[in-house]
Amino acid sequence: MSAPEQSTPPASPPSTTSPLGTALPAIRDRDYLLDRAGVIFKVIGDVHPGTHWLGYVKYYPDSRGDRTLFGRTYRQNTVVSKAFGLLADRPECYVYSPAVGCVITGVPREDVVTHYSCRRALTALHQSPELLDGSAVSKDLLAIIDWVVDAGAADVIGVTGSFLVGACNARSDIDLVCYGSRGYEAAQALFAERALIQPYEGDAQTRLYIRRAKYMTGSSFDALMRQEARKLQGLTTGAGAHINCEPLRADGDRTLARVVAQEVGAISVLARVTDHTEGLATPAVYGIAVDTVIGSTIDEADIFARRITQMRSYLGAYTGAFREGDVVYLSGRLVHVHGPDNDSTFGIELTPWSAAESFLANLAR
Repeated sequence: MSAPEQSTPPASPPSTTSPLGTALPAIRDRDYLLDRAGVIFKVIGDVHPGTHWLGYVKYYPDSRGDRTLFGRTYRQNTVVSKAFGLLADRPECYVYSPAVGCVITGVPREDVVTHYSCRRALTALHQSPELLDGSAVSKDLLAIIDWVVDAGAADVIGVTGSFLVGACNARSDIDLVCYGSRGYEAAQALFAERALIQPYEGDAQTRLYIRRAKYMTGSSFDALMRQEARKLQGLTTGAGAHINCEPLRADGDRTLARVVAQEVGAISVLARVTDHTEGLATPAVYGIAVDTVIGSTIDEADIFARRITQMRSYLGAYTGAFREGDVVYLSGRLVHVHGPDNDSTFGIELTPWSAAESFLANLAR
């Protein structure tokens, strides 16, 4: 048994409401999709069933929102698991993913109206800067896009988040993505440009800690800052806006295309990172060895612990955060992972699609 591979979506008409959206054949991780109900989904992963594009609700029509799209008021969602409640009257958006190993959310392919490509957004904003509102953060973004184009990296860096769909405002962050090793190297060079981006240093670290601690409870200030310092993030020099870049896998990377996961239970452990090579891009897969089982929903957890060799995350919170030799506190779903050559192992999955509490990976020492 193997997970269905990515395929081309059915044709959909180009957007008539935004030059950032078109009907492109290649949908990639972190692109956005607008459906017939006016809901915008954030695509998760590059392995999708034949019926759906997997993802969660990012923007949805709501009078309590603070964004305007298509002449309507929209609200932003930042919590993955809330998508289930937002789609409660749309059970067709619940779908089982063999790749993740549980029921998650997604948009039926026939309901897709517009595809927003991160890559195309960067090019469109470079060619038509008037699409932005002229705010300080928009000016910072345009300066960064100019740098990317001049560096010849427009094909491996893209714009996601609110700027991707035109839902930005003066308080928006800048969210970028980069693809493959060349994209990662270009993004590293970008974030080293102090005329454009300043690192989180000094008092600014407190701002970053507050930003992250609400999702990564239980981590000390020093440990969390050491973990976060490994990511591509900082503050823009003009507006002082948060900017981050999430490394994604290269086009054609099939590492996870035929991997199937089956949920076994839940577990929390202290583990040592044995290999971070596949953890530098999303979806992140780290090699681990369990030192201590702290808690579990399954009996004989110590027996499972000897066979747990991975921690996995389809979200960007833990991409690039750990290195070989780190000791990490992990709390997540225990999954049985089948590889393409009938090899199998156990892993700890940190993607919180239906979690009642946050799944965590905190640097212990």
